[in-house]
Amino acid sequence: MQKPPQPQEFALRETSPCIGRGGISGDKLGCTYDLVEQMQYLYVRVVKAKNLHPIDISGSCNPYVEVKLGNYRGTTKHFENKSNPEWNQVFAFTKDRIQASLLEVILSDKNMVKDGVMGRVIFDLNDIPKRVPPDSPLAPQWYRMVDRKGDKVKGELMLAVWMGTQADEAFPEAWHSDAATVSGDGTGHIRSKVYLSPKLWYLRVNVIEAQDLMPSDKSRYPEAYVKAMLGNQTLRTKISQSKTVNPIWNEDLMFVVAEPFEEPLILSVEDKVGPGKDENLGMCVIPLHNVQRRLDHKPVNTRWHNLEKHIVGDGEKMKETKFASRIHMRICLDGGYHVLDESTHYSSDLRPTAKQLWKTSIGILELGVISAHGLIPMKSRDGRGTTDAYCVAKYGQKWVRTRTIIDSLNPKWNEQYTWEVFDPCTVISVGVFDNCHIHAGDGKSGGSKDSRIGKVRIRLNTIETDRVYTHSYPLVVLKLSGVKKTGEVQLAVRFTCSSLTNMLHNYTHPLLPKMHYIHPLSVVQLDNLRHQATQIVSTRLGRAEPPLRKEVVEYMLDVDSHMWSMRKSKANFFRIMGVLSGVIAVAKWLDHICQWKNPITTVLIHILYTILVLYPELILPTVFLYMFLIGLWKFRTRPRHPPHMDIRLSHADAVHPDELDEEFDTFPTSKGSDTVKMRYDRLRSIGGRVQTVVGDLATQGERLQSLLNWRDPRATTLFVVFCLVAAVVLYVTPFQVVSLLAGLYGLRHPRFRSKLPSIPLNFFRRLPSRADTMI
Repeated sequence: MQKPPQPQEFALRETSPCIGRGGISGDKLGCTYDLVEQMQYLYVRVVKAKNLHPIDISGSCNPYVEVKLGNYRGTTKHFENKSNPEWNQVFAFTKDRIQASLLEVILSDKNMVKDGVMGRVIFDLNDIPKRVPPDSPLAPQWYRMVDRKGDKVKGELMLAVWMGTQADEAFPEAWHSDAATVSGDGTGHIRSKVYLSPKLWYLRVNVIEAQDLMPSDKSRYPEAYVKAMLGNQTLRTKISQSKTVNPIWNEDLMFVVAEPFEEPLILSVEDKVGPGKDENLGMCVIPLHNVQRRLDHKPVNTRWHNLEKHIVGDGEKMKETKFASRIHMRICLDGGYHVLDESTHYSSDLRPTAKQLWKTSIGILELGVISAHGLIPMKSRDGRGTTDAYCVAKYGQKWVRTRTIIDSLNPKWNEQYTWEVFDPCTVISVGVFDNCHIHAGDGKSGGSKDSRIGKVRIRLNTIETDRVYTHSYPLVVLKLSGVKKTGEVQLAVRFTCSSLTNMLHNYTHPLLPKMHYIHPLSVVQLDNLRHQATQIVSTRLGRAEPPLRKEVVEYMLDVDSHMWSMRKSKANFFRIMGVLSGVIAVAKWLDHICQWKNPITTVLIHILYTILVLYPELILPTVFLYMFLIGLWKFRTRPRHPPHMDIRLSHADAVHPDELDEEFDTFPTSKGSDTVKMRYDRLRSIGGRVQTVVGDLATQGERLQSLLNWRDPRATTLFVVFCLVAAVVLYVTPFQVVSLLAGLYGLRHPRFRSKLPSIPLNFFRRLPSRADTMI
């Protein structure tokens, strides 16, 4: 069941930007800046001044420097009472917007009444030298200042002035002319930045038993349970079945923690005295830097910890030393797992936490963020609509944010970033946002959130290696009013493979580290741990300067992707129907054969059927040879463009307003009485799980389809070659031998079975699906 193509408005467009012009050199990672258009900048480095003469009658000197080029003005900070100040600040002016022939660097004296000009240095733009990285940085030099009349004055300025590109090492930290209307510390919010996600660990707390618990009521045995607290995470065991002073639990509690470890693990043993009433029987505090780290499934040593009982005296908590109980636990940091902080369908990193288990990289991913076109106004300023757009890209632990282009619906960034790739079956996400924290606006923007403009996902195993993909991706957001195109973003992507053998070998490995299969976590555990991981990542990145805000991090990590949605359920249903359409077509074709609607085809099928019955050893070779030929035939029509957001597949173009109202409703719901609330929440919770299962079923079917459709060119190549080899081997091998070996292999003893998934299953799980194009 094929859905009609989406409207041309939401289609992907291949572009031909003028990238790589001039062979711009790159940074220390080897990025050559050949995926973006070259942009010329005038750089002015204001280093320091000397021998300044006070012009104020008070004799004080509060110097600052103003760099003036036409209508653009950049200002350094001022110093109090300093005649030899040092600024070491860089200003960058876009050459395309330069409308003056002279550059003025003015040294002024800060005064409460009126600032006074101490001197200036004037440059003719035609005389400014050009510098092409990786040339050595241009050495600054001392310049004598002049007054308004051109006469020399006392004091000198150390400056460096040159023409360069965005590949210059001064570019990231420079003041940009695009920010000329931003005052104060707001310039920090427009610069490009690189962020790193915190290193996440799973903390496993195996609560075994406790000894000598003493409740206040000596006439009863305690109904004890253990409560573990780590930051805002709180977990508890079940009430021990052994109602004694030596209870036994033997339960695992799992937490997510981030390095550096800032908060200790606090465990308390509680006695369930009555409904809503618990008594603390003791507690202990465990610093995480003392916890043992493990790389595999081997159990760590157990330890007894003393429980300190607290009493309240004189309004303060004090330790009670009359009696000490103990608790027996096994605590470790599990480095063999990959801590999931993204949606499992769009993971950008699959490595375990422990670096000792990492494998060598297989290549380099380069992303050029070129520009955006046709962005819709996201806010109003001075009575007109405007947008201050920036991009965020996330792959692995590295997040990048481009500079913010002020007041433009067609911004140009032309910034290039590089990541190491360890697994081709990963996804890079690029989001476009409106910066709401750089202008005072109407006085209310300080507490507002950065608005979503749209997002793009690109799965690496759906693109060819060493090929530059330049496309304009539609930016689509789903709002309460329906699906809306908010513009287009132009990207250039290149995946360079350093070892083809290692990359192809990756297809035989499990998708996740071994610990996920040897000691798997439950679905409920994974959901809770992922929620905690996303909260930790958003909190840590929000503490950077400038912060990567919570709403941005959560949007990039698809925090709400598991919530119930009637639209998504319908979309997944149509995905399943699309997968089953091939089976339905075969059934109809067989019915046509039986009905002799095409006599020639029916006769040929009779002949083929007779041959296969008389010579059964030809069945399997024929099947594999047929799939090999289909794969070769479809090579001509293989996809040539990366996938993108598909509104038809997502069922976003025909969604009912009431369904959107339900999708954008809060959880728990805010609509209805208490009874309706309870039933509604239960329905959404169950529906969300059903939706996930249906989506997973559709994913498996689409992966099966992708074997021969060249969506992943490397996987299809491996499968097509395997089909050819299998066809030859099965042709020369008696069918009885093949059947005997296959049967014996399927009935082998459990001793010869591995807990890890088989190679065919690993290969299958790495195949791409259409989940990447879901909104």
